[in-house]
Amino acid sequence: MIDIAGVSRSFGGRKVLDDVSFHVDSGRMTGFVGGNGAGKTTTMRIILGVLSADAGQVTLHGSAVTPADRARFGYMPEERGLYPKMKVLEQLIYLGRLHGMSAGSAKASATALIERLGLGERANDTLESLSLGNQQRAQIAAALVHEPTALVLDEPFSGLDPMAVEVVLGVLRDYAAQGAPVLFSSHQLDIVERLCDDVVVIGGGRILAQGSRESLRAEHSGRAFELELAGAAADAGWVRDQPGVTVTHLDGGFARFDAESDAAAQAVLVRAVGADPALTTVRRFAPVTPSLAQIFKEVVR
Repeated sequence: MIDIAGVSRSFGGRKVLDDVSFHVDSGRMTGFVGGNGAGKTTTMRIILGVLSADAGQVTLHGSAVTPADRARFGYMPEERGLYPKMKVLEQLIYLGRLHGMSAGSAKASATALIERLGLGERANDTLESLSLGNQQRAQIAAALVHEPTALVLDEPFSGLDPMAVEVVLGVLRDYAAQGAPVLFSSHQLDIVERLCDDVVVIGGGRILAQGSRESLRAEHSGRAFELELAGAAADAGWVRDQPGVTVTHLDGGFARFDAESDAAAQAVLVRAVGADPALTTVRRFAPVTPSLAQIFKEVVR
């Protein structure tokens, strides 16, 4: 587990991070989201030791992170940093060797990653000859080639088409399944919601929300419910007359409503179930779960 505890950082008198604390559990995918200038990249650079913190600390499995630990991290910066005139395979082998791998191990790892990421036919092409999407795949491979024990990735899905996103998702899931803590930032909230076990929201250099995907949804779900009826006499108009209920959307047999209490919501369900089953049946009754995009808008405003 990577633990970030009370980390603060200022640049020229401007506080960029203010008492930032969260953790990245081993074997779990943690999405790090926030607007431009929120502090995501600065936090990641402090985790990697590229920047120092003015206060606070970063630990790995309960101990201070050492240079040797960080050498085993896989880091992908938002800015592409590979050599443009170097061939893809040659470059990945070189990076693996820099991390202490043998020539044979570096070549085997690089070759496997290139194939897995769909770059097999471009292995001997220079980086600058690749499309931006394929350059991004090569950058991801560079972060993984030395078989890291933890991953810190800044906008890894930027510039990828939907098929490439699915390939990268599969690779990252495999690393997490092997027990590695995985932290990545992304502006693509739909991907974060689909991929992540845990989510950390940062804004103005402070942590605004954090927790598992399910706990954040539950925390921000409120008391909104949806009822969908089926049958010859399916009409949910009666929900408007239920005590303690405010209907926000009504369309034939469908009603979305806010309930003052769980008891008020259950009363709606009881009445719906009690209808003549030959005329009306309950197709669906469920609380409305907010999306990550809705939660993000709520906590950053």
